[in-house]
Formats: sequence, C-alpha cells, structure tokens
Amino acid sequence: MECESSIKAVRGSFLDITRTVPCPEEIEGHLRFIKDGLLLIRNGQVDWFGTWADGHHRIPANIRVRDYSGKMIVPGFVDTHIHYPQCEMVGAYGEQLLDWLNKHTFPAEKRYDDLEYAREMSAFFIKQLLRNGTTTALVFGTVHPESVEALFEAAHHINMRLIAGKVMMDRHAPDYLLDTAESSYTQSKALIERWHRNGRLLYAITPRFAPTSTPEQLAVAQRLRQEYPDTYLHTHLSENKEEIAWVKALYPERKSYLDVYHHYGLTGKNSVFAHCIHLEDAEWDCLHDTHSSIAFCPTSNLYLGSGLFNLRNAWRKRIKVGMGTDIGAGTTFNMLQTLNEAYKVMQLQNYRLSAYEAFYLATLGGADALGLADTIGNFNVGKEADFVVLEPTATPLQQLRYDNSTTLIDKLFVMMTLGDDRSIYRTYVDGRLVYERT
Repeated sequence: MECESSIKAVRGSFLDITRTVPCPEEIEGHLRFIKDGLLLIRNGQVDWFGTWADGHHRIPANIRVRDYSGKMIVPGFVDTHIHYPQCEMVGAYGEQLLDWLNKHTFPAEKRYDDLEYAREMSAFFIKQLLRNGTTTALVFGTVHPESVEALFEAAHHINMRLIAGKVMMDRHAPDYLLDTAESSYTQSKALIERWHRNGRLLYAITPRFAPTSTPEQLAVAQRLRQEYPDTYLHTHLSENKEEIAWVKALYPERKSYLDVYHHYGLTGKNSVFAHCIHLEDAEWDCLHDTHSSIAFCPTSNLYLGSGLFNLRNAWRKRIKVGMGTDIGAGTTFNMLQTLNEAYKVMQLQNYRLSAYEAFYLATLGGADALGLADTIGNFNVGKEADFVVLEPTATPLQQLRYDNSTTLIDKLFVMMTLGDDRSIYRTYVDGRLVYERT
C-alpha cells in the first residue's frame, strides 16, 4: 500500500492552457483558470486537479495543505534557448554577434575544462533558473565535456527536466575552444550514453552554428542523430545578417543557411533553432515541413541589434515556437521580463502579443516546441508536477496596477510587463519545493 505521505496538496488560484493550439486565436478557448483550486501530487506527477470544493475530500487527514491563496499558480516556465557558461559575461558592452563572440563569449567559456569550476557555475545557473521560475531549459554547455557533466549532475540532484549538450566546434574559434570532428563524436556519444534519459535528463547534439563546424563535423552530428534518434538537435540559425553571409561563403553549394543543417539531416522533430530572424521563404517552409522548432529570443535579439523575429509568420506556417532567454546575450533569466521584451518586439511589427499568448509560449507552447507537451506544460493529470507560485503584487507599483486591473487578462499583462524575480514566490520541480523567496 502506498504511503499517504507521498501525496502533496496545493491550494490556490491556478492558470494553465489545457491543450496545444495551431493558432493564437484558439488559446483563450483552452484557457483554464480556477480561482480556488486544488492540485494533488503523487510521486512527482499530477494525481488530481480541479476546484477546492470538488477535491478537498480527497486529501488524506494527515496531509498538510500548502495554501497559496492570493497567489497565482502556473506551470513552470520553459526556456528553449540559454547558454549556462555565459552567466558571467551577461551585459557585455558594445558589440553585435560575431565580434561579441570573439571578444566576450569565447574567453568566458575557456574555464569550463575545469570540472570543479563547471560545478560551481552549474550550481549558480540552476539556482538562477529556479529563482526565476524556470523548471525546464534547453541549454548550451561549452566544447568541454566537463561542462555538461557538471550541469547534468546539478540538475539530476533535484530531478529537474533539463536538456543540454556539449558544443561541437572545430573551426573559426580560438584554439583553446576547438575540438575535432572525431573527438566531438566520441565525447558526445559518451555523454549521451551516460546522461540521455537518465532520470528526467535529455541530451541535445549541439553544433554551435554552421560557421564553427566543418562539413566533417556536421556529418558526425548527423551520425549521432541517426544512432540516437530520440536525442535533440540544438543550434543557431539566421540571427545576424553578417553571420548569414558568412555561412553562404563557407557553404556555397547549399541553397540557404538552413539548407546546410537540412543537408546533414539535422532538421526534424526535436530540432530547435534559436533566433530565425532573417529567414528566406524556403527556410520557413523547410522548418514547417520537417516539424522543426524555433526559440524566440527577444531580449538578446534587441541587445545585440540582430533584428525582430516574425512570430506572426511562425504561427501562419504552423511552426512550433518557444521562448528563450538566451543568457548571456539576453540580459535576464526571468521569463516575465523576456515576455515583456517579446511584447515590444511584436509592437514594432504591429502585432499585439496578448498575455494569454505570451503565457502559452512560456509554458505549454515551449513544452510543445521541445516535444514535451505530453509531459509538462499544464496541470493535466499524469503530467510532471513542475509549477511556479507567482506573487502578482510583489512591488508597490505592481500592487497599484493590480488594484486597477479588473479582468484576468489585464492582471496577467501587468504581471508580465512589471514582473521580475521578485514575482516568483515559490518554485516546484518534480512536486518538490526547490526555491522560496525570502
């Protein structure tokens, strides 16, 4: 007989979206808001979810109810593109992408061949994610396998759902950051064998981007994908116009930037391409036809002056999109602040990003972009119990605006435009409390 102590009960106001949607107009129809709700968790999964009135009798007599009345409980945020070794150079001044990589990024990544240093920074990184309500992330390491070992160790310790990979990079970077096609294959294979599907961990084959991989290295990335077809592919695409011109010069035989990846079999389900700002029509079609996904990174796109992502076109083409903070070109771990920047990016394109659409992209939409919509992203029974308790009135200004907001969508919009890490009251991973604001 199962011990009743394995059951947890959480009470509060809950918000989620019950199913994935093909267009933003359908989100509101699947929005679920329960003002006084109850979430029952058993062994890290949603066991029952509904109103307090309907469910309180299901709570065993000896179980303490975690009562978050007055707060807003939402599924854990999903970050579909972030670089953990770049935490220490967030806010580097004055460059666009290619100069920024050479001047700031590559020197910062040099130290991650030291396992103890990588462990120290992994612990910092995981704490920052949880402090900001992010419970699932798709993460770049460095070229060093130690960087991924350390990160997976830290995530495994709290049974966090994390996807990560060792960078593959065998040219056009400092010698101290280069691997080879063969070493990248051997090291990636060893990491996959050790960590992929170890608990809630998943592995992403991670060529940095086409300019820093030779054709031979992209071919071994293809070989890895064929040998381990349920792994992920995580890379960058069409972030910067100089970058695109460079790719075309390096791969003149290919029709486009995306065609480089497509030629090597790197498009497809669970292939996630960050940025995708300057896509050609055929590239949009290829992403759709191959069921590839996009990580929308508004903060870093603005910070590096890269351009404006066309979310409207992604919806039109039925391409799955998730949000990415893109630390360290992005300047915040916080998904609320990232959604705030997304709203501004879309305003510049005469597109009104609603609070409902934004929360969808940060939760179930992001899960869907990672092929995890059946696992995380809402409170449906059987889902993994990753969620965030938000404080809508964390600051005097938020309190003032909240008092002046009458509808749910207005209150959500205020939270996403004025919220930050102070808005994160509690974070739960695998049904367990892993962060509480002090």
